[in-house]
Amino acid sequence: METKLFDSELKVMDILWREGDVTAKKISDLLNQQVGWNINTTYTLIKRCIAKGAILRQEPNFLCHALITREEVQRQETDELLNKVFGGSVDLLFASLLERKDLSPTEIERLKAIVNELE
Repeated sequence: METKLFDSELKVMDILWREGDVTAKKISDLLNQQVGWNINTTYTLIKRCIAKGAILRQEPNFLCHALITREEVQRQETDELLNKVFGGSVDLLFASLLERKDLSPTEIERLKAIVNELE
């Protein structure tokens, strides 16, 4: 299942991934502290996530449960970036990432280990 979430919706999901099942009120309180959103904004975003199949609403107390994992969203977002910007080429994406940052020897070794695991 592919569920396209916008950045604001990902903020809601991030709380669920981090905290586990929580009430809409708790999500609203946390997002008010983190980004200053009011309760109406947060509830609107929660309802959008419910409509997209990303959150399950349970009673009592409007308890929210994530129906998709962070890893599923990361995979979808990576695939979209890969296809949209790099024409589906993993090696071009990888080269672009490596050119952007001075890597420490430890980071280089970790990357080599990841590549070796794929072989």
